[in-house]
Amino acid sequence: MRKVAIIGIGQTPVSEHWEKSLRELAGEAIIAAMLDAGRETADGLFVGNMLSGSLNRQENLGALIADWVGLRHTEAVKIEAACGSGGAAVRAGLMAIASGEMDCVISVGVEKMTDSKSNETTAALATAADADWETTHGLSFVAINALIMQRYIHQYGWKHSDFAPFSIVAHNNAVNNPYARLSFAITELDYIKARMISEPINLLDASPTGDGAAAVVMVPAELIYTNGRPNSRPLITIEGSALATDTIAVHDRQDPLWLSAAEISASRAYSQSGLTPNDIDFFELHDAFSIMSALSLEACGFAERGQGPQLGLDGEITISGNIPVATMGGLKARGHPVGATGVYQIVEVVEQLRGQAGLNQVENASIGMTQNIGGSGAAIVTHILRAHK
Repeated sequence: MRKVAIIGIGQTPVSEHWEKSLRELAGEAIIAAMLDAGRETADGLFVGNMLSGSLNRQENLGALIADWVGLRHTEAVKIEAACGSGGAAVRAGLMAIASGEMDCVISVGVEKMTDSKSNETTAALATAADADWETTHGLSFVAINALIMQRYIHQYGWKHSDFAPFSIVAHNNAVNNPYARLSFAITELDYIKARMISEPINLLDASPTGDGAAAVVMVPAELIYTNGRPNSRPLITIEGSALATDTIAVHDRQDPLWLSAAEISASRAYSQSGLTPNDIDFFELHDAFSIMSALSLEACGFAERGQGPQLGLDGEITISGNIPVATMGGLKARGHPVGATGVYQIVEVVEQLRGQAGLNQVENASIGMTQNIGGSGAAIVTHILRAHK
């Protein structure tokens, strides 16, 4: 298997892009990534998206977007794994190159959510849950996470306010991210007083939806060694990549407070890379809800079971902490255009590893990790990237 390098990145701001279509958003991110990579063509295009059929009445995104960006006749497909679609699209592209089937691949995540009414978006997002045993009984995606958080607080003895640092850190980091939707800081008092959505999840526990796209260009690392690095930048390689699944319905899991798919995918990525949690310089986790931040940190080996919130309370998740998270705002403040989120995470890791994160730069960062969650833990993709300077 060939090692894979990321040589180009591109993204659009996460916002309400009323004037731009799905294809235009994807196109902006792809063209930016190709310009960054110094490439004009690719062998394959993998499109991460969850909701185009339900909210945009558009499928066949591979052909749609390939045609739009001038890659007509290129192999192109849509990849869907609920909110993990972006990470899955990156992994699909990686496997195409690692296998030797392709020499240059673009993976793009795109979602356009704000043109739809809120009840339509909520119903569409709920399709990531079990239609027979969860959504048919009236459970929204927020409600499912609220049940998980209720049980976690009860079982481990935390207070709701103990989760505030996850949101505070994300918002503080988003202030310096021009692509973030909610680029303003919040306080603990803001968090405590925020409007309740589904007990105990309030408005500041939940990530905002939005429109957006992010893209990466990948090639075999050996080509970079042979032809030289673009603009003398660090070589960024994907050291570990894994996707694992669990039951869709939370009640079917052996332990509803443990993300088994996160643990398995992270373990496989650690094994592939020869790294451990102690080697990771920063972690772009899937903070769609603050409870997911705690569960991901635990499943990936950064905190003991039931102790995820302590990392926030101790300041360990800040830019200067032991395990910085959401370094450009995360889902919570950058925004969560669901099918694009996993690619935004990869783009942000590359920015950090290149030393291009500005005021949010993690000092001496050389190894970054992403984790993209589909559903309430049903499909989870983990990537580990390294900078070779």
